[in-house]
Amino acid sequence: MIHYHGGPITPDTCAIKAWHGRHAFVSYARPDQLGLASEICQSFAFDNGAFTKWKQGGEINWTGYYDFVEHWKNHPRFDFAIIPDVIGGGEVENDELISLWPHGACGVPVWHMNESDERFIRLCEEFDRVAIGSCGEYDVKYPKKCVARLKDVIRHVVDANGYPIAKLHGLRMLNGRIFSQLPLASADSTNVARNIGIDKAWKGT
Repeated sequence: MIHYHGGPITPDTCAIKAWHGRHAFVSYARPDQLGLASEICQSFAFDNGAFTKWKQGGEINWTGYYDFVEHWKNHPRFDFAIIPDVIGGGEVENDELISLWPHGACGVPVWHMNESDERFIRLCEEFDRVAIGSCGEYDVKYPKKCVARLKDVIRHVVDANGYPIAKLHGLRMLNGRIFSQLPLASADSTNVARNIGIDKAWKGT
């Protein structure tokens, strides 16, 4: 499974240590170190910044995000970009945002765990990769509930060998209690960025 580490990771010396030869998850809300990530990582992917804006309040200029992706989508190390979504929005609203996506196959739609099984199945049938977002009672802060919910729905989208028909990306799911129990192709976390100031392993970096 590919581990994407979110940034910014400060100072840059720590970002280099954390990202060199690895994978970065760069948020449109905080693209500060994108240039650095694009130079030293094996690959990088874009988060649309919806979670950050949802926590802070306010709206995102999706046209700006589309332009942002347009600029980077052909970079040799670019993997994918999360298609705009509204946390707490309805399925109709989020499907509308998918329909407006202008960049084709590099886009990854988000299915939120409080949405219907039917929407998850449909997205897996229509896209090569689907991102899974946690929220409410299925927040990643509650690993057991999160895993139980995902095991229940993923069983509907596996092939004869038991493999998911689409690559699954776990948003904020780099917790061993979650990803070790699920057939995720990739997951991301900002744990390194958030804890670097208090983690003794990074002292002097």
